[in-house]
Amino acid sequence: MKIHAMIVEDEQMARKELMYLLTEEEDVALCPSAETGEQMLQLYGEYEPDVIFLDIHMPGISGIEAANHLMNQFVHYPPLFIVTSAYDEYALAAFDMEAVDYLLKPFDELRFQKAMKRLRNQLLQRERKLMEPYVSNTKSGPAKLLIDDGERTAVLSPDMIYYAVPHKRMLEIHTKDRVISSRMTLQELEKKLYGFPFFRPHRSYLVNLNYIKEITPWFNGTSNITLKDMEHIQIPVSRTARKMLFKMFENNH
Repeated sequence: MKIHAMIVEDEQMARKELMYLLTEEEDVALCPSAETGEQMLQLYGEYEPDVIFLDIHMPGISGIEAANHLMNQFVHYPPLFIVTSAYDEYALAAFDMEAVDYLLKPFDELRFQKAMKRLRNQLLQRERKLMEPYVSNTKSGPAKLLIDDGERTAVLSPDMIYYAVPHKRMLEIHTKDRVISSRMTLQELEKKLYGFPFFRPHRSYLVNLNYIKEITPWFNGTSNITLKDMEHIQIPVSRTARKMLFKMFENNH
C-alpha cells in the first residue's frame, strides 16, 4: 500500500526539497501541496493523506491550529504529522500534537530517513490498533441493545442493524423495516457494538459488515459500499477506511 503524503509549506524552496525527498521513496504517493493552513483544510477532505509534512509558520492560521482542526474533525482517522520548521523552539508544540517527528530546515537526508522509518512504524501500529475490534471473534458486547428514542425504548439485536448515521442532531439507526432515532452519538453506539461486525467506513457512518453487498471505486482512492437492503443504499468509504476494509475481508479468508 502506498503512503499518501501532503506537503503544507509556504516556502517554495523547502516545498521543492521535500518533494524531491518524497519522490525518491518507492512507497510514497504525493498529494497536491498546500501553501496555507486554509488550503490544507480544503485539500484534506478530497485527498485524505496518511501524513502531512506541516510547516509551523504560514500566512493565516498556523500549522498547529490547522492540525488541531483536522484532529478534532477526523477523530477516527486523523492524518499523522511530521512538523517542519527553520527553528527548534517549536519542538514542544509538535510533541503536544503528537507529531511523528520534527524536521529542521534545510532538511538532512539521513534525518529525513529516520522520520520516514518512524512514520512507517506508526502507520503499522495504527493499522493494527484499528483492526483489533474486527480481527477478533470475541463478541464482548451485549446480546441485545436498548435504544431510547425519547418516547420509548426499542430492544434490538446487533444483527438487526444495517447502518447508523447522524441526522439533525439525532442518530438514525436503520434496520430492515424501520428507522429508530436516538439521542445517543455514533461513538456511543459504536462502543455498545464493540466486538460485533460493525465498521466505520466514514466519520458519519457505522455499518454492519454482514450487510455489505459490494464495494465500488469512486475517486482519489475512495469507494462506495452498497448494502443488501431493499433500497441498495450506498455509503461512502474514505481512502484510509478502504484500506482497512479490504484487509479485514482478506483476514477473514
